[in-house]
Amino acid sequence: MADPGAQVANLGLVRPPLVYLSSMILGVALHFAWPVQIVSGALGTALGCSAVLAAAALFLFSVRTFRSEGTPVPGNRPTTTIVSTGPYRFSRNPIYVSFSLLQLGIALWVDSIWLLVTLVPAVALMAFVVVPREERYLEARFPSEYRSYKAAVRRWL
Repeated sequence: MADPGAQVANLGLVRPPLVYLSSMILGVALHFAWPVQIVSGALGTALGCSAVLAAAALFLFSVRTFRSEGTPVPGNRPTTTIVSTGPYRFSRNPIYVSFSLLQLGIALWVDSIWLLVTLVPAVALMAFVVVPREERYLEARFPSEYRSYKAAVRRWL
């Protein structure tokens, strides 16, 4: 666990992009080893493509919002402010929502139950390890501002 007085939110090996990338690699490997379909045909493609596009748009909007506020996106760099504009008005973690939506979209697009199955532990790892560590960091760095933000905006959706 990170020290609440740490200078950055995440120096550990459990980094969000690596969590989701590992989850997707495992899901794809399982899909090739033992394909199990969920929604085949045009419906899966349409839903999957829509989810992937929505994930990309949410990710770009979230990153743009961070940059416009002058704070870095990576958790291994010090946060300079609490961002509560753009998608951060609705979710404290829209980038993580976009990563989850991306994996869901790919699962539907390629018709793979395994990409859905491997998404579950990824989201659990984020919810029970990564996000709480980041929240402790933000609460230590911006005590009253972060507590107010946390009380007003949901963690995920």
